[in-house]
Amino acid sequence: MRATRSRGVAIALTGVLALSFSACAGGGSSSTSGPVDLKMALWSSNEDHLALMQEIGDAYVAEHGDEVASLTFEPVTNPDYIAGLTTQIAGGDIPDLAWIPEASGPEFVDAGILHDVRDTLEGTDGYDLGDILPVALEPWQDDDGGIYAYPFSNSPFALYVNEDLLAEADQPDVQELVGTPEYTWETITDVAAATNDATGAVGLNVPGFSPTNWSAVTMLGNAWGAAPWSEDGATCEFASPEMIAYLTWYQEQTSRGAIPAVSGNAAPAAFASGEVAFSVAQLSQSGSLDDSFEWSFLPLPAGPEGYHPIVGQAGVSVLERSAHKEQAAGFLAYLTNPTNAELLAQFFPPPRASLLDVETLSQAAPKLSPEEIQTAIIDVVPEAQVKPQHAVLSQFTDLVRAGLDPVWAGDDVETAVTGICEQISPTLKG
Repeated sequence: MRATRSRGVAIALTGVLALSFSACAGGGSSSTSGPVDLKMALWSSNEDHLALMQEIGDAYVAEHGDEVASLTFEPVTNPDYIAGLTTQIAGGDIPDLAWIPEASGPEFVDAGILHDVRDTLEGTDGYDLGDILPVALEPWQDDDGGIYAYPFSNSPFALYVNEDLLAEADQPDVQELVGTPEYTWETITDVAAATNDATGAVGLNVPGFSPTNWSAVTMLGNAWGAAPWSEDGATCEFASPEMIAYLTWYQEQTSRGAIPAVSGNAAPAAFASGEVAFSVAQLSQSGSLDDSFEWSFLPLPAGPEGYHPIVGQAGVSVLERSAHKEQAAGFLAYLTNPTNAELLAQFFPPPRASLLDVETLSQAAPKLSPEEIQTAIIDVVPEAQVKPQHAVLSQFTDLVRAGLDPVWAGDDVETAVTGICEQISPTLKG
């Protein structure tokens, strides 16, 4: 869903605080004379990520020392990144740039927290804005064409397969099914249930899923034609026949052992343990895997409504309240130009069409075969849709969480989702 910029809208981010454009518009000016010190807030504290960011930042300072004196990259230490970032902003400790998860993007745009960088990107020599996949950039634009982030990580969800477990359970090689009509969620969960029955291992898990992160499961419903809300975000679709069919199917898979039942907020078993047959996850999970068992990385299967690839994103933005918006936008253009986007690709799947090749992506996924990179990333990303987003998600996410609890417990799906729509419809309609 494309964000629409409404400067009068007040939002509550993760229940921590309410911010409005009027509150955010009081930032400093970009007219500071002399070189400035810039700061970027990051979600990741990975030392390799930070080292690469600092390398790029130092190179920028070396080239633009008359504009920028230093660049500092600071991970937000609050376990809830968005709560930490919004608290930091509200407290006046405002970074110039920030890493923004896709789920919070529309809310930040509508609240006026992010700065429009379209003019800077278009006006930077060699930037090639047209190289960025439109489907990747769309969630970070408003209806007037403003651009509020560069989606530096555009990572598809895929299906990890433990080949050893399937062989132990005398199950078919699902790699051979990719690209055929038999490569469906029904087939995969049949294999998952049989593997669970034969070995006691987990059949299929979704590592990001917990009752508080319900979208990690509901996003898969798009293969049933299901969506949590209408494209314009104004109408609840949890009670649609498609969503009811999907969630009913999901319940059935837990009852027969294909998918483990929800247990509080406990994390699902890790695929890297070797005790999980299938796992829905992004490229980054491959870094935790070794050669202790044979595994493969495949595109998501098809559902009743066909094949619908999904990506999760992270954007990097300039904050509207930065005292140095012009300088920060200049660095954003440098950080995400074709040359540096290729450097970032060693960790984050890029949104640039020119970088969607096996050679570049092998940096980010050295453990994947060229065939896996081609079929599960390159062939997927240009058409993949971003996980469902909403401009006021934080205002109703807890209501959805509570409303879905009966579904995970095995209660009647239609009753539960009808209750969700009754609860959240007033918020969606504004």
